[in-house]
Amino acid sequence: MTHMETLLPLIAILIAVGAFAGVLAGLLGVGGGIVLVPAFFYLFGGLGYGSDQLMQVCVATSLATIIVTSARSVMAHNRKGAVDWTILKQWAPLIAVGAIVGVLVVAQLRTQTLQIIFGVMLVLIALYMMLGKASWRLSDHLPGLGFRAWFGPLMGFISVLLGIGGGSIGTPMLTLHGVPIHRAVATSAGFGITIALPSAIAFLLTPVATAPPYSVGAVNIPAFLVVIATTTITAPWGAALAHRLDPKRLRQVFAAFLILVALNMLRKALL
Repeated sequence: MTHMETLLPLIAILIAVGAFAGVLAGLLGVGGGIVLVPAFFYLFGGLGYGSDQLMQVCVATSLATIIVTSARSVMAHNRKGAVDWTILKQWAPLIAVGAIVGVLVVAQLRTQTLQIIFGVMLVLIALYMMLGKASWRLSDHLPGLGFRAWFGPLMGFISVLLGIGGGSIGTPMLTLHGVPIHRAVATSAGFGITIALPSAIAFLLTPVATAPPYSVGAVNIPAFLVVIATTTITAPWGAALAHRLDPKRLRQVFAAFLILVALNMLRKALL
């Protein structure tokens, strides 16, 4: 099969995947990486590109899309004055350090190991989405440099391992320390750029011998372009739909879906 014969069905499926991820991002406020990484994994694997480095491609390509989606989100939130730039400036350098370390670690891990890490962490994130309450608090104010010095790099590191933008970790961390939910979501979008930009650049320089066609390093360019195009269109649809549906019930249903995806990935890795 030629590269073009592979590319056409790949693009068709990616349009559907990107559209789904965009709707969910607008509907539930979750980062697209939670959907994109497993979608890329099953898609590329089904096309015959399964290898010990497949999850590297999935994670890297997801992070590349997050550069665009997070930037658009930050600009939109900033127009409403929701981004806390002081928090962002304090946290960004430390998060970026963790992200770069994450790239170095991911480059050395086999697909099976990354599947297990992704599956376990996805279950934890889904459980928080399902059971977490907006009223939960650890403190009424953010902790100081001592907390940032270890949690910031950890957030960047874990986000790169999972191929996500940090909102699934950053938003709960901020709300648990008294930051209002809308400001937390807006500021966490900025965390996404801090994580995705340096890590995606590093992944472009990471060689993957068995990557799908038209990949640069570990980033698959067709997947990146199609997904950012479709999520840009469909994310507003999800946001509009969110005003007509019960967000709490939707989050619970989506969390259950994530748990099924995670358990299936764990099954494939362990059996």
